Amino acid sequence: MWETACGVVPQEAPTLILAHGAGAPMDSAFMGDIAVRLARHGVNVLRFEFPYMAQRRLDGGKRPPNPAPKLLECWREVYAAVRPYVTGRLAVGGKSMGGRMASLLADELQADALVCLGYPFYAAGKPEKPRVAHLASLATPTLIVQGERDALGNRQAVEGYALAPSIELCWLSAADHDLKPLKASGHTHEEHLESTACRVAGFLRGQG
Repeated sequence: MWETACGVVPQEAPTLILAHGAGAPMDSAFMGDIAVRLARHGVNVLRFEFPYMAQRRLDGGKRPPNPAPKLLECWREVYAAVRPYVTGRLAVGGKSMGGRMASLLADELQADALVCLGYPFYAAGKPEKPRVAHLASLATPTLIVQGERDALGNRQAVEGYALAPSIELCWLSAADHDLKPLKASGHTHEEHLESTACRVAGFLRGQG
């Protein structure tokens, strides 16, 4: 299943294939909001669903994500299907798990850029087991937008990792895994989502 963002975006504008996270579909509130905001900032956004999520739509049953090899296979198929029709720069990325899977393939696919929103640097409650080995040698220009208090990768933990020079980190003040800030921070979720869209759009226009 596929879905594109609303809005009219020039054909030569950068395109971002955006994958969903482990627990929410491609048309979740977060995915829909960020896709529309990116389109307003001049980025073509294409969303898709991994097999397990597509199956949920058919039978309504809860099921865990497919094994990593299946998720990566899906990413390869989606990228191969989209690449011939994109005239501008083509980036890959996603929310949480979707972004992590994209990061594992970005170099292989020779994508123009990688965008991760709320990257899962480690599983919930397991900061002692970071999933960052491949990020040390990643060559694809990468932007990771991360909440400072993300339970899957807070600022203190992430700043201790050895990440490749190609990776740019954008920290959102007092934000969680969904980029939602604490009320006491003085920021709103809408502000963080808008600043994220603006930052991503600027980053993608700067590649190539």
